[in-house]
Amino acid sequence: MRTALIACFVLVWSFSCQAAEIAKPNFVVILADDLGYSDLGCYGSEIDTPNLDRLAEAGVRFTQFYNTGRCWPTRAALMTGYYAPQVGRDKLPGEPKLVTGNRTTWAKLLPERLAPLGYKSYHSGKWHIDSSPVASGFFRSYQLEDHDRYFYPQHVRVDDKRVARVERGTNYYTTTAIADRAIEHLKHHAATSPDAPFMSYVAFLAPHFPLHAPERDIAKYRDRYQVGWDRVRGERYAKQRELNLIDCELSDPEQEVGPPYDFPKALDTLGPGEVNRPLPWDQLTAEQQEFQAAKMAVHAAMVDHIDQQVGQIIAQLKDMGAFENTVIMFLSDNGASAEIMVRGDGHDPAAPPGSAGSYLCLGPGWSNCSNTPFRRHKTWVHEGGIATPMIVHWPAGIENGGELLTTPAHVVDVVPTLLELAGADDFKPEVPWEGMSLASLLAGDSAAEQAMKSRTIWWLHEGNRAMRRGDMKLVADNDDKDWSLYDMSVDRDESTDLSTGEVEMSEELAEEWQSYVDRFRQKLENSQRIGEKSSR
Repeated sequence: MRTALIACFVLVWSFSCQAAEIAKPNFVVILADDLGYSDLGCYGSEIDTPNLDRLAEAGVRFTQFYNTGRCWPTRAALMTGYYAPQVGRDKLPGEPKLVTGNRTTWAKLLPERLAPLGYKSYHSGKWHIDSSPVASGFFRSYQLEDHDRYFYPQHVRVDDKRVARVERGTNYYTTTAIADRAIEHLKHHAATSPDAPFMSYVAFLAPHFPLHAPERDIAKYRDRYQVGWDRVRGERYAKQRELNLIDCELSDPEQEVGPPYDFPKALDTLGPGEVNRPLPWDQLTAEQQEFQAAKMAVHAAMVDHIDQQVGQIIAQLKDMGAFENTVIMFLSDNGASAEIMVRGDGHDPAAPPGSAGSYLCLGPGWSNCSNTPFRRHKTWVHEGGIATPMIVHWPAGIENGGELLTTPAHVVDVVPTLLELAGADDFKPEVPWEGMSLASLLAGDSAAEQAMKSRTIWWLHEGNRAMRRGDMKLVADNDDKDWSLYDMSVDRDESTDLSTGEVEMSEELAEEWQSYVDRFRQKLENSQRIGEKSSR
């Protein structure tokens, strides 16, 4: 399945095999926000993403890579190697708060794990983790915690210190600024620590709402989406089949499923063009079709602009001679969002869609399209909420790429993977990782592939819960008392519930799911939290 991968992908990096003679790889981890599974060209989209497509062509693409279904749990898992509820960054059943507070002291972030191996780590973009970047081991940080304004953010920190807000009317755009700061960090590293390996964590806010983008990017897509979400979704599905990304049917749009949270006043503010259900396109009024097509044009522009900035980061890596030995990972924190709300400075109906005066959200119609071919959206743990594109590119370790990796994997796998590639072969954390290193899988190790195919992956967020073991996935949303069971080998669209015919397996998986909860709760009750004085 992976004839194009160098067989010694990992072995050459083993520090028991002459690693002292080989430079450690650098790492660039790029995280998009609310990007759907099909939003990149190399995952089926019509949106122009040439830079990411080239990374996929020369690297590998995962077809079954998972996040947690929501922004902050994914970031906690991505940076710690543990599930967010396990370390106190999302709630377990029966707990009153949505985010329960600071991490446990044993759940250190990736930069703290990499520092003893000689790495300097840099952060640019969204944070949404407890503590702060520099306090958590990053050498430099550009932190944007204003999630409501792309053109003039009010809450910006540099190296953990508040700086002046961005004024209105400048040429500032968040996606560009995040990439510019990441490039600035890379230049600083090349000038001051040229012999040290680095890790750059680039956390874009886009394409998370509000839908804001430069006018020149929006203009490129202004007329593209007037054909409607039904047609675009069908076109993406056809392309995915052609690319051999998926082998399932196209899921039901679920017309009764709208946003996960109800904000009726937002619909009044947004006006008659807004639609909070994925209705057939031909059932919409002309005004609704125009409004919806304009929203998707902005979403596409935001994705396009991410790709442009990825291209700038790649150019910097090449300029500093680091591109060949840099492992680049690109993924999303959750699926596309069906949310509809108005926050920040409100929405001006007279403002052009995508401009600073507007406040628009993608909504369930286009979210369903972005998550093609899967069911549901961000916050749910059905496939539409948790399936992410995942591209891994490393010229020094992957030769003649373009391969598709079909083995299920999860964001909790990133920390163990990067630590193994960095040479921490014998490192054992205080609490065993929930994730598994992907290094051997990427190397084409058949035993590793089989182990990962039969593994268990666990989800919980806001009562939405799931367990996948091998090809079988047990899932329920927060309104369901009963579980549904699906065979992921043939039914990733989650259309055929097997639970009534496979009662024993359903009960077994449900018990195993609960065992995770019990184990996590017991450990949390006996763990100190960051910033908490020990009473033990």
